[in-house]
Amino acid sequence: MTRIAMVAGEASSDLLGSLLLGGMQRRWPDLQAAGIGGPRLTELGFDAWWPSDKLAVHGFNLELLRRFREIWNIREALGTRLLADRPDVFIGVDAPDFNLGLEARLKASGVKTVHFVSPSIWAWRGGRINKIHRSVDHMLCLFPFEPALYHAKGIGASFVGHPLADTIPLTPPRAEARAKLGIGADTPLVAVLPGSRRGEIRYIAPTFLATVAVLARQRPDLRFVLPMAPGLRGMIEPLVREHCPDAPLTLLDGQSHDALAACDVTLIASGTATLEAALFKRPMVIAYRVSTLSWHIMRHMGYLPWVGLPNILAREFLVPERLQDAAEPVQLARDVTDWLDQPGRADAVQQRFVELHHTLRRDTARAATDAIAEIIEAR
Repeated sequence: MTRIAMVAGEASSDLLGSLLLGGMQRRWPDLQAAGIGGPRLTELGFDAWWPSDKLAVHGFNLELLRRFREIWNIREALGTRLLADRPDVFIGVDAPDFNLGLEARLKASGVKTVHFVSPSIWAWRGGRINKIHRSVDHMLCLFPFEPALYHAKGIGASFVGHPLADTIPLTPPRAEARAKLGIGADTPLVAVLPGSRRGEIRYIAPTFLATVAVLARQRPDLRFVLPMAPGLRGMIEPLVREHCPDAPLTLLDGQSHDALAACDVTLIASGTATLEAALFKRPMVIAYRVSTLSWHIMRHMGYLPWVGLPNILAREFLVPERLQDAAEPVQLARDVTDWLDQPGRADAVQQRFVELHHTLRRDTARAATDAIAEIIEAR
């Protein structure tokens, strides 16, 4: 029997972890998997000792300070349990601030450790590579340029592609998604994705909804959809009433992929969702806001001029990025309408996204499982 432990600390990690777990279950039908995970993992039989939302925080802010002791205690308790139980391998899915410290403790005690999703050492906090060396036996990299950075430091690493590139079709099901959402074939549609964490909703959603109000006044023909992560309706509905009560905006429970497949352009928070939008070949406007403290800390840590994954992978500004004070409604509305009014530009960026999709499509679950099997067999 193969036993793995895993920590997937937020919604995007839960998605990535579930895709990986599915691949491992096909290889090892008797697999036992436990640790920290969300609903996608638990649907696959994952034994979640703590739910993933226990770890989800947004930026460097008072929420993080208030919850530091709780999160620290969870990590200590989990580490103690894993050292007593000693799985065949531990897999940390993203969440490097939580997982790397846990992985270091496990590796020092002889438990093999794999980290799935390279931290953005090429973008910020490059000094973290030394901690990774102490913590990780093997890094599973989503992007093709990453393994060489680890090999240069003596860290095992594999490019496994991005699992979303395997699950999202090369040709987005636009007509099917529009029918599902009740949107006419010729109705111009904007998907609004302010994030999946409560902190993101607090800092980003008001600006995005104010942008919806501007666009609705400027372009009465536009329609809007906003997919909501589970548990966020109670936060978002009051913000809609405050900022754009008369806009033709439909709130969706989940259905982010339907929204991206159906839309003409998306206004989207920086993060994994921007890569999903690129894989759906959607022109986008990327924006992000955090607390003032978080912004001052993060601004001085950056190495690259881009924050959005499509721009990072292309090594150029394919799509606009508006951060902090630059993310204001009039500018964001202008960026959205520029995509709608320049179909040639939109077609060009969509073709770049097709090329990106082919690059990242590598049967990630199988490639990652092969690398994990080598780690287990080398014990």
